[in-house]
Amino acid sequence: MEGLEHSLLIVELFNKAFGPPLAALLKPLGVRVADPTRMVPDFVVMSLIVVIFLSLSLGLAARKLALVPGRRQAALEAVVGFFEGQVDDLIGPKGRLFLPVIGTVGLFVLTANLIGLVPGFMSPTSKLNVTLGCGLVVFFYYHAMGVKVQGLRYFKQFLGPIPAIAPLMLPIEIISHFSRPLSLGMRLFGNIFSEELLILIMASIIPFFLPLPFMILSLFTSVIQSFVFILLSCIYISGAISAEEH
Repeated sequence: MEGLEHSLLIVELFNKAFGPPLAALLKPLGVRVADPTRMVPDFVVMSLIVVIFLSLSLGLAARKLALVPGRRQAALEAVVGFFEGQVDDLIGPKGRLFLPVIGTVGLFVLTANLIGLVPGFMSPTSKLNVTLGCGLVVFFYYHAMGVKVQGLRYFKQFLGPIPAIAPLMLPIEIISHFSRPLSLGMRLFGNIFSEELLILIMASIIPFFLPLPFMILSLFTSVIQSFVFILLSCIYISGAISAEEH
């Protein structure tokens, strides 16, 4: 597995450039790195590339906004409009408050899914570390928003509607909520990992034409998986902020 961890050229270049300085920073803290040129895992490098790409592309697209939008601004407005539609439909009147987080997570997951189709790159969402991280972001966020909107009454939902069965409902609700980030992470990881593995196998058999149909299918499923992630995130937020109504 170590050989596969840094098999990408861009990962090797990143580690050669930044591995030794990072190791030097960690040394005073008592952290010893055996090989600084293999220090940063591939999924961390690819996640950084996705973050930098989104920050630069969206920042440039948002410059010099006009009353009559050009193609670049129209594309940006279409993306924002899509996310606005999702939060309005799934969360309700308060949905726009959660648009920044939903949009950020959704664009990261989508870009991370698709970047693996570019030769020389991999999808960071093909690693369980990344997908579970995204799931945990949603998990902590919707609980924080539930407490913010409902106050401490938010935790009443864990006891169920009838006080007599509260001891039974409490462990069930806790297990149910803790299974959500695991479900989000495992679903996304399983789909993207299997797609990348299938394309890699097909490319090893016939390098050029055989992988193309699977790459087209991967493009479709990457978008679908991103949408499912956004959909479930909105549903969890909606349930958290309206817990009092259930």
